[in-house]
Amino acid sequence: MELKTIGLTKKFGSKTAVNDLNLTLTNGVYGLLGANGAGKTTLMRLLCSIQSPTSGKIVLNGKNIAGLGEKYRTLLGYLPQSFGYYPDFTALDFLLYVSALKGLNEKNARKTSKELLEAVGLSAESRHKIKTFSGGMKQRLGIAQAMLGDPRILIFDEPTAGLDPKERVHFRNLISAFARNRIVILSTHIVSDVEFIAEEIIMMKSGQMIHFGKPQEITSEMDGQVWECMVPSAYAEKYAASFHTSNLRNTDRGETILRIISDRPPMENAVRVQPNLEDFYLFYFKGDTEE
Repeated sequence: MELKTIGLTKKFGSKTAVNDLNLTLTNGVYGLLGANGAGKTTLMRLLCSIQSPTSGKIVLNGKNIAGLGEKYRTLLGYLPQSFGYYPDFTALDFLLYVSALKGLNEKNARKTSKELLEAVGLSAESRHKIKTFSGGMKQRLGIAQAMLGDPRILIFDEPTAGLDPKERVHFRNLISAFARNRIVILSTHIVSDVEFIAEEIIMMKSGQMIHFGKPQEITSEMDGQVWECMVPSAYAEKYAASFHTSNLRNTDRGETILRIISDRPPMENAVRVQPNLEDFYLFYFKGDTEE
């Protein structure tokens, strides 16, 4: 399966949210990174055919999705940042309802819904009303509904929002297992989530793609520019503010380890370390404003 954007552009008045994007996706997991306002959500809504492009097109296996209509939408599984649900529905009833909207037959819908509730750890709550769920539980239910109908293209917008660290690990494992022979696009601000499971990283800024490649290929551009320095904890904030600091970690000896991005050793005791995707992200998006 091949999904391509060709000159894809979306404007809202004078603002260009996605600008002349040319992208080719095949089966695999793609991490979509960028600060708020970079155009990630607009891109995902275009890929889901929720919005129409101002210019350019999206093609699936050589065919414009605008002409595929419902045939294309049956291939999609989508989890937006905030998904709608009926609070008095139980988890199982909600999945059966979404299954009906997707045109699944009742027997398969019931079997698949129970399997998905098991997969996201909600079997014990399947008969509980959604209004009693925590934020993390609602998010897991949202992940389950996106997987209904065995979609060939899965698009997740901030899927790990509200999940605790254990739930995030479970979600990453679930996506890795589910991603075989599918195109999976995962947008998140939690860089470690995509660093672990994404085969390719799409990095957007101001509506444009600024980087596309494997995580190790992208981070290799910063080889020799990431350092760790030990400083007294009492002065850690002062030092951190003086440099482009991507992380700090306190020790039990009254000292703090600063992780600093710099093209030269920032201090005498600086030790060069291997860059990671979070270093790269912070380097490119430091100072970008939030929506």
